[in-house]
Amino acid sequence: MRLLRPLADQGMALAQTSLCVMYANGNGVAQDYSQAATWCRQAADQGDDDAQFNLGAMYAKGLGVPQDFSQAVNWYREAADQGNADAQASLGWMYSKGQGVPRDFVQAVQWSRRAADKGNAGAEVNLGIAYENGDGVERDFAAAATWLRKAADQGIPAAQQKLGLLFEVGQGVPQDYAQAASWYGKAANQGDSDAQTSLGFMYAEGHGVAQNLAQAVALFRKAADQGNAQAQYNLGAMYAKGQGLPQDFVQAFNWFGKAADHGNALAQTALGWMYADGQEGMPQDFALAGHWFGKAADQGNAYAQANLSWLYTNGQGVGQDDTQALMWSTLALARAEDDATRELAASIHDALAAKMTPDQIAEAQRMARERFPQ
Repeated sequence: MRLLRPLADQGMALAQTSLCVMYANGNGVAQDYSQAATWCRQAADQGDDDAQFNLGAMYAKGLGVPQDFSQAVNWYREAADQGNADAQASLGWMYSKGQGVPRDFVQAVQWSRRAADKGNAGAEVNLGIAYENGDGVERDFAAAATWLRKAADQGIPAAQQKLGLLFEVGQGVPQDYAQAASWYGKAANQGDSDAQTSLGFMYAEGHGVAQNLAQAVALFRKAADQGNAQAQYNLGAMYAKGQGLPQDFVQAFNWFGKAADHGNALAQTALGWMYADGQEGMPQDFALAGHWFGKAADQGNAYAQANLSWLYTNGQGVGQDDTQALMWSTLALARAEDDATRELAASIHDALAAKMTPDQIAEAQRMARERFPQ
């Protein structure tokens, strides 16, 4: 610090950038983002690309300066035009999210590729995701796997998790559960909750690893404690079934509730069923069953739609309404992926259609089309 300050005061950009980083990280000085921004700006105004990138990041995050995505983009572009890979990757990210610039996936890919070609791991992940989703490029799972592997090999957990998923489903790579479990494991060990959830499922099903329900529970719990809604639902399901731990419907109810509050449709459906059934001492409450079935039904969950149709048919927890019931059974039939849901929806649908007038049926069909346009 004693050596850098005089050099920075004399206008040496490298010293100014070094002071910026020291203040930002609290290295050798008290952390002070305002001071960091001041020194980075002085160096950035002299054209130092590292300072320009750092100043852009501070504007993007609102550290030491008011958050301003437009300013972030401006400084990222200054550095990116000088070939700074971190700035190129960040500029690509801003284009992909529409922050500070109009959303433009083609520009996002172009900037990400420049950085990825230099080995920037973040850009490799973003480019892999672009190929996976077909954003700004033609969808290409093989290219997605290539770029994700480059980032995964650098230890990026998000890339490891996504590469594991490609191996699990066989997109862009041959399906290989062992490889999937291996990549999930690398990311899970770094605390990635999605990877912990996916690896827990592999242990629950015995895919790529020896089946181990206790290990599945342990992984679901790690992810659930981080707020991962899918893991919370999975943990609730394990409690409900008594798999890997003693059966406990109260614990199942609690974990389903956490996941449902995060918007997980499976958990909302499970809660609806528990309220409708009054399972194992849980209070039977058709109004709350309708509430949770309704939330899941609005997300397109066919089983919830069929059960909500049943509630409307019988006027339990909701007002009796044959038109609403037929609408929901129609939607459930169109989306059902299993025989049980299909049979439930069909039985309700057919019984309703047999007693309703053509005008009532037409109205239910119209409502179904409006709620979920094809």
